[in-house]
Amino acid sequence: MFVLFLDFDGVLHPEHCHESKHFCCLPWLEGAVRRFPEYKLVVTSTWRLQYPLEQLRQRFSPDVAARIDGATPRYCELTDVPDTLVGYEREAECRAWLWAHQAIHLPWLAVDDRSWLYRPFCRSLFLVDGKKGLTAVAGEQLVTRLHELL
Repeated sequence: MFVLFLDFDGVLHPEHCHESKHFCCLPWLEGAVRRFPEYKLVVTSTWRLQYPLEQLRQRFSPDVAARIDGATPRYCELTDVPDTLVGYEREAECRAWLWAHQAIHLPWLAVDDRSWLYRPFCRSLFLVDGKKGLTAVAGEQLVTRLHELL
């Protein structure tokens, strides 16, 4: 099993876009993850704080939605953040999810547009240009990164 942590704003659509464009980049993500059935998806997006997981799954195609295995905990609710992760909220949330699911040693990748939420040079971060979201080119680069983890 492998884990792909997924942000929405700036990844599945450009950051601060009109809601009519929400999830316009989803086909590129779904095309990439369909090539790797070994990966579970976990939502890291702040959307997880506003909508129930089942409602978030409805945004995805049924086959991809079935692979969404939950959402990360909120940083403010974590009780034991290692010193090395203080201030790197999203990475701490990802690692807390891995720990809670006894998957701390599994390969993982986070698709996000905000590098400052992860430690500098985090090898598990696939950085997307938030002004564009996940493009066709970035989708192919994601395929390469997912393949490298296998």
